[in-house]
Amino acid sequence: MNRPTPAITFAPQPPPAAGAAALAQVQDMVRACMQCGTCTGSCPNAHAMDLTPRRMWRMLLFGQVREVLDSRSFWLCSACYACTLRCPRGLPLTQAMAALKRLAAAEPDPAAHKKALFYAEFMHNVERRGRVRETELMLHYFMGMHDALLPLKYTPLGLKLLRRGKLHLGAAPGEGHLTDLRPLFEKVRSMEARS
Repeated sequence: MNRPTPAITFAPQPPPAAGAAALAQVQDMVRACMQCGTCTGSCPNAHAMDLTPRRMWRMLLFGQVREVLDSRSFWLCSACYACTLRCPRGLPLTQAMAALKRLAAAEPDPAAHKKALFYAEFMHNVERRGRVRETELMLHYFMGMHDALLPLKYTPLGLKLLRRGKLHLGAAPGEGHLTDLRPLFEKVRSMEARS
């Protein structure tokens, strides 16, 4: 496989200066929030979040950064921009969610690294295949984990999905007809590097 493996370290590290600046930007944005709840009402994933977007912004306003970074809510943001487009204040909420993802990925906490690893593997799978191949995604995700017994917990579920034809061990039907998304990902990387 010719893909880079995400580097994961568990040694405690001080927060990077860029991380502190990103957090300060998010907190400045939150100060302009009027807590109308449009972001939560617009979010297609709010039902699955442990903290709704509105509640996250409120917690950040009161300095509860640790609680927000320990949640899984911002990892569930699909960057659909519905909240940003509908925000009556025009706040860059999707960018704030992305900043929270970057901050959490820089944390020395192993739980944050598991979430960051899953996110990175998911995006790499989409970039490479044009869609998500669940079998490949979970294989790479589990290979990057340090808990060797974790995949065994999911064996009954995997066998059940395999019996029902929900997991494809080879190429998924219609996979050869997908558009190559690598140029799009390269453009996003170059835009992110400039900002």
